[in-house]
Amino acid sequence: MVRLKDIAQLAGVSVMTVSKALRDEPDVSAATKAKIKQLAQQTGYVPDSSAQGLRTKTTKLFGLVIPAPTNPVYARIIFAIEERSHELGYDLLIAHTLNKPDREDLALRRFLSRRVDGLFITPVYRFEAEARIYQEIAARKIPTVLLGPPAPFCKNFPGIEIEEVIASYNVTKHLLQLGHKKIAYFTGPPATPWAHERFEGYRRALREAGIEVDDRMVFAAGNTIEDGIKATLQMLNEDCHPTAIQAVSDLVAIGCAETLLAQGLKIPEDISIAGFGNVLLAEFYRVPLTTVRQPKFRLGIAAMEVMMSLLRGESVQTKRLSAEMIERKSTAPPCS
Repeated sequence: MVRLKDIAQLAGVSVMTVSKALRDEPDVSAATKAKIKQLAQQTGYVPDSSAQGLRTKTTKLFGLVIPAPTNPVYARIIFAIEERSHELGYDLLIAHTLNKPDREDLALRRFLSRRVDGLFITPVYRFEAEARIYQEIAARKIPTVLLGPPAPFCKNFPGIEIEEVIASYNVTKHLLQLGHKKIAYFTGPPATPWAHERFEGYRRALREAGIEVDDRMVFAAGNTIEDGIKATLQMLNEDCHPTAIQAVSDLVAIGCAETLLAQGLKIPEDISIAGFGNVLLAEFYRVPLTTVRQPKFRLGIAAMEVMMSLLRGESVQTKRLSAEMIERKSTAPPCS
């Protein structure tokens, strides 16, 4: 392994001069810098990040924790965070919780043991008001940015999120303006704040239209295609006959659509369907899906902006971004 001492001997200068040259310090001449950098490249010198971390008390590492790599919502967010991290000289470590609190706890403790400079977390939501690992992160004063709305156990951390209530409200209002009055709703995981906010948007739009929320039109789903299939089968068994279905996510909506199409129903001629998230599949599904476009790349950039403010010791607030409803072929006026 090539050391600074080796380059210093080759260049005929001190180790301190080599160190300063590689850091582009101003008190080393341009000619000396060029010579030292050329020798470093020729010899294959790689800086010792551990040694640098001891000197600067930083590791140039961020930890990012998300539910699963299979969730398409996170692809653009991660891309934005990684790109900006790269530009700033940071490496990004990624862990998946699979929505299991014990796995989240282990992932975060591993990141803490690596002395990461900051954490990006999509929390594993739970009903408890406290979670010890988040208390430890706060006690250590690790800069932490939440990806998504907070829950009681992590409410003191800043984050980035979208206006979930308004976005869901706009989807329901779109269906109402098309003439639908019997709109079924497929809910998300019960512990997640974003699922509650999207359901609140649905209820708010119905109330404004003078329509009472009918519990018989609300079905517990989740956040996967399989969840959408199960909820749709339950709805068909209960024989409630909605003219439109609003799902908490695109994946749930696609599971719903697949089930209805398999039953011989036509979308949107027999029933309209709307989702949330604008995953890539939504646009290219066999019936392009009306949905909400989340500004995923901008969410990632906003998360990095919050993180850099925290690293500078600044006081920051959660950033909320607006989301746009996209009308596609899966929604139309109800058949007469």
